[in-house]
Amino acid sequence: MKNAEINKLGVDELKKAIAAEQENLTRLKLAHAISPIENPMRIRETRRVIAKLETALTKAVNA
Repeated sequence: MKNAEINKLGVDELKKAIAAEQENLTRLKLAHAISPIENPMRIRETRRVIAKLETALTKAVNA
């Protein structure tokens, strides 16, 4: 997700996106624990997207 896309989201949309990405991260970790996934960098990328979304949420709430 690009920063421009993230900045356009509202508070409720950010919360939904964070929940969806956290669920995706859980699935990736489980799949990687069972058998190595093809691209393990997706785990890092997903964590970073979650961090960006949480930062945008904090900015939106405090604004």
